[in-house]
Amino acid sequence: MRNALKIIDSTSEHVAWLLVWFCYALVAVIVISVVMRYIFNSPPIWGYETATMLGGSIYAMAYAYTHRHHRHVRVDVVFSHLSPRAKAIIDVTGTLFLFFPFMFFLIRVSADWAWRAWIIGEKSDLTIWYPPMAPFRTAVLIGFSLFFVQAAAQFIRDLYFLVKGKSYD
Repeated sequence: MRNALKIIDSTSEHVAWLLVWFCYALVAVIVISVVMRYIFNSPPIWGYETATMLGGSIYAMAYAYTHRHHRHVRVDVVFSHLSPRAKAIIDVTGTLFLFFPFMFFLIRVSADWAWRAWIIGEKSDLTIWYPPMAPFRTAVLIGFSLFFVQAAAQFIRDLYFLVKGKSYD
């Protein structure tokens, strides 16, 4: 089990490293778009949608890394003052009854969304460029799936701590 958790954590870290390159690409697209718009008075038709798709992919695929490092938003006013056991109880309960059902729904919907985009060759109609939507929709599905798996790994750690009273790792 420890090896499986290490693989999950390592995957989140490697995907985050890959997303650094997505960030560089996003910055490049935005800089090119701004230069083309304000210096050459000729904005590229692909700039807006490419930036939107890259940004959305970065957000969705970074959820697992963010969860791995406990950087998601919490109401720390109360949570930070609780004992480690009370925190584990809240995390296990919340993950089991709120997070897992919600993520199951999101993964199911995004899988249908991505599958449909690949099958029908869906194109974006926000601009006259009409880029394919399937790669973006697939990135969202991958992001939700990685997030779910990373949360399951954290759930195992929290449950172990709750039962045994010591850290799993």
